Amino acid sequence: GQKQRRKAHTAKHKQYRKARGTKRRTKDLDQIAEDLQPENASKLLNQEIDEDLPGQGQFYCLHCSKYFISNSAMQIHFKSKPHKKRVRATKEKPYSQKEAEYCAGLMPANPKEIKGMQEQIIKTIAKTKLILI
Repeated sequence: GQKQRRKAHTAKHKQYRKARGTKRRTKDLDQIAEDLQPENASKLLNQEIDEDLPGQGQFYCLHCSKYFISNSAMQIHFKSKPHKKRVRATKEKPYSQKEAEYCAGLMPANPKEIKGMQEQIIKTIAKTKLILI
């Protein structure tokens, strides 16, 4: 019969695992929130022609931070489930550094801020329907 093909043992090598984990990395929600600001959004939607980008950089989705080859490809993307999930996620207010510190146990100095953050966290938990035990 034929010779058995050797399997590539790339899963064990660190460089291949790293590349696999970061290949399709997208922007985080706080970075997208910055991109959705009116001054940044206008720059991203009206970019100059760049031959290195797909569709010469003319078809860009702000919520997903992706470039598309054509307008029809972008319209199909707008109807997709991942895009709709990303739009829903970007409608929520991104966490601030103060909220992160509060949740980590580092209390802010102002008690009024603490009460406001507690209310916002309770509302977020109620939205996601998490049960704290």
